[in-house]
Amino acid sequence: MAVALPPSLSDTIVALSTPPGAGAIALVRLSGPDAIRLTDEVFVGKRLRDQPGHTLHYGTIRDGQRIIDEVVVSLFRGPHSYTREDVVEISTHGSDYIVQELLALLTRRGARLAEAGEFTKRAFLHGAFDLAQAEAVADLIAADSALSHQVAMRQMRGGFSQELKDLRGRLVQFAALLELELDFGEEDVEFADRTGLVQLLQEVQALVRRLLRSFELGNVIKNGVITVIAGRPNAGKSTLLNALLNEERAIVSDIAGTTRDLIEDEVSIEGIRFRFVDTAGLRDTTDVVESIGVERTLKRVQQAAVVVYLFDSTSTTPAQLEAEIEALQLPVGTSVLAVGNKLDVASEPELDAFRGRPGTVLIAAARGDGLEELREELLARVRLDGLDRTGASTIVTNVRHARSLEQATQHLDAVLGGLSTGAGTELLAADLRHALAALGQITGEIGNEDLLTSIFTQFCIGK
Repeated sequence: MAVALPPSLSDTIVALSTPPGAGAIALVRLSGPDAIRLTDEVFVGKRLRDQPGHTLHYGTIRDGQRIIDEVVVSLFRGPHSYTREDVVEISTHGSDYIVQELLALLTRRGARLAEAGEFTKRAFLHGAFDLAQAEAVADLIAADSALSHQVAMRQMRGGFSQELKDLRGRLVQFAALLELELDFGEEDVEFADRTGLVQLLQEVQALVRRLLRSFELGNVIKNGVITVIAGRPNAGKSTLLNALLNEERAIVSDIAGTTRDLIEDEVSIEGIRFRFVDTAGLRDTTDVVESIGVERTLKRVQQAAVVVYLFDSTSTTPAQLEAEIEALQLPVGTSVLAVGNKLDVASEPELDAFRGRPGTVLIAAARGDGLEELREELLARVRLDGLDRTGASTIVTNVRHARSLEQATQHLDAVLGGLSTGAGTELLAADLRHALAALGQITGEIGNEDLLTSIFTQFCIGK
C-alpha cells in the first residue's frame, strides 16, 4: 500500500548515482513528477515526453547553445521504475566537470539535489518494497563476499520479510479475538482458545529465537571476524599473516621484536571475512617503542572475537602454553585457537606433546603446511548449529532487526507468563500488541519519520 508523501518528497530530485571521480561513465539520476520535463529542456534528441518507458535515447545535453556532453538517456515511466515515479538516468562521460555542470544545470531548472538514500526511501514510501528489503539494498551495495551477497540478495527479494509476515499473520488472528473479548468484557466470554494460543505462542517464540540466534552469524557475515594473531617474539606471527594473505604484507626477520605496530588485513574464508591482526611479540622489554607495541597488542587482544595464539612448538611446553594464554586474561566469550608453528623442524616428542590437545593446530607457516586445517578451525569458531551458511535460510544481519526481535520475544514471554497465571484479557492483549508492533517495526508496517531518516541517511546519495 502506498504511503502519503510529505511535501518535500513530491519534488523532483537529482543525484550522481555512480562513484565520484574520473571514469568511463557517470550516471546522473532524476526521479519525480518533473523528471522527464526537466530532462527534455536540456536534452537535444528525441522528445522524451513522447517516448515510451524502458527505452534508451542518444543525444546531447546543452546549456543554451553550449554542448556539455553526448549522452544516453534511459527513460522509466512510473510506476514501472525503481522509485515508482518517473525516472530518467543520464549516462555521461565520467568527468567530474561534466557531472557538476549537469547537476548545476538541472538544479537551475528546478530539480533538488537528493538527500542520502532518498531514491530508495521514495521506493519504500511508494510501496515498492518494505523497510527490511530497503535496508537490504544498502547491504547488497556493501557486500564484499559471496556469503554476504547471498544473504543481502535473499533479504532484498523478500525472504526475511515473508517469514516475518507469516509470523505476524499467525498472531494477528488471536490478537483480534482478544480485542473482541475486551468489547464483550462485561459478559465474561472467551473467544480465543487459551490452549491453542499457548501452542501458537510457543511455536512463534521458537521461530523468533531462531532468528535472534542467527544474528550472531549474521553480524559475522556483515562485519567480519576480528582475529588477532598473538604470541611471543619469533613465533612466526608475521610469517603466518603473509601465508594467510598469500602476499608479503608483514616484514619477516629472525630479529626478535621486528613487529612494533599492528598490521591488519582481510581474508575471506568460505564467504566469511576474517580481519587478521599481526601484533608485536609478547615479552617484557625495556625498549620504549617495543613496549608501546606490546601494550597495543594486549589492548587489541581484548577486542578480538578470535585469538590465534601462535607458539614455537620446538621451544614451548604444554604448561608454558597454558600459562601464556592464561596471562592474556581474555574476556569471557573470546575464542582461543592455539597454533603450534615450526612443524617442519620440531621433533616427534615435541609435536606429540600437543597432538590431541583440544583447540590446537600444528603448522609450518613458512611452508604452508597445516594452513587448511587452520582455516577449518577458524570457520568452526563462527559456525552455529542449525544455520545454513549458504544463505538458503534466513539470517539476521541488521542490529535494528535484532533489537526488534528481542523486544518481540520479551513481550511474547510476557503473554505466555500471563496465560500460565490466568492474567486478564487486557494484559494479554496489551503484551500481544507490543509483540506485533516490534515485529512490524522491522518491515516498516509500524514506524515513524525519525526511524526512516536514521535508516536512509546511511545510504549513499545516489541510491
